[in-house]
Amino acid sequence: MRKTAAALLALCAFGAQAQEYPGKPVTMIVPFPPGGVADIVGRPLAAAMEKSLGQPVVVVNRTGAGGAIGMTAAAKAAPDGYTILMALSSISIFPVSDPMQGNPAPYQISDFMPIALVTADPTVLVVSAASPYKTIQDFVAAAKANPGKINYSSSGIFGTLHVAMEMFANAAGIQLFHVPYQGGGPAVTALLGGQVQALASGPAAAVGQIKGGKMRALAGWGAKRLDLMPELPTFKELGYQDVEFYIWSAVVAPAAIPANVQHRLRAAVRAAVADPQFTGAMAKVQTPISYLDAPEFKDFWVADANRLAAAVRKIGKSAAK
Repeated sequence: MRKTAAALLALCAFGAQAQEYPGKPVTMIVPFPPGGVADIVGRPLAAAMEKSLGQPVVVVNRTGAGGAIGMTAAAKAAPDGYTILMALSSISIFPVSDPMQGNPAPYQISDFMPIALVTADPTVLVVSAASPYKTIQDFVAAAKANPGKINYSSSGIFGTLHVAMEMFANAAGIQLFHVPYQGGGPAVTALLGGQVQALASGPAAAVGQIKGGKMRALAGWGAKRLDLMPELPTFKELGYQDVEFYIWSAVVAPAAIPANVQHRLRAAVRAAVADPQFTGAMAKVQTPISYLDAPEFKDFWVADANRLAAAVRKIGKSAAK
């Protein structure tokens, strides 16, 4: 009887504790530096989530290895709901790319539980406004005439921006020189500073510079033209049928979090994406919200991960150079 009573008390205590979630601040890991898509979306989302959760949502930039360091930290965090991750589509790449390079996978997609998709934008190819490349045809012709001479920045080896650019280079039959940085923000800064000649960028990180006359967009990786840039042709329109890539941002958590905590986080993100504070922030950077709750996001993620895995294997080890 005493053991049964003790077990019941423990169960009740656990249940009460679970019902109280969150009882302390929640950490949102952003695996890239400020200035990139994950940070541009993550910070206002965290601020809006606080209203629903009733606790601070503290953004921590855990950068390095194209986002893999922060993503791995989130995968290995305690599954209690107090660590969540602002993930980008590159989360699906490292379990495939690292073994290709002879390294163990830092995590598996199954280590994460989907909470919600927030945005999903195709990348755009940008060059400096002072660049001689006015069209994608100019760019490809120059790259073919000077193999390996045109350089481009990215968020890191096999990160989101790297894979997008190598996907294009592979389809176009050109060789480019890859210069990896620690995130999308530094990659944009490198282009603006003249250290590199091109970049595959999320629209949110580039649109201000494009409109300000500092960058020029040449093509987009989407299946259709961006509403934000209706004049910009897609790679598919230009004859590169296999070149399609999206930078999506989403909230995920360690896979073993309790069901009630997942539901609480789902509700918090659902409320946050409708909050005027967040919608206003996204409108300011002209990033459309593409919200999907966990079940729909899971299906979206599986399909996208399969497509990215196929692209990474096709690109091969040469893309890591």
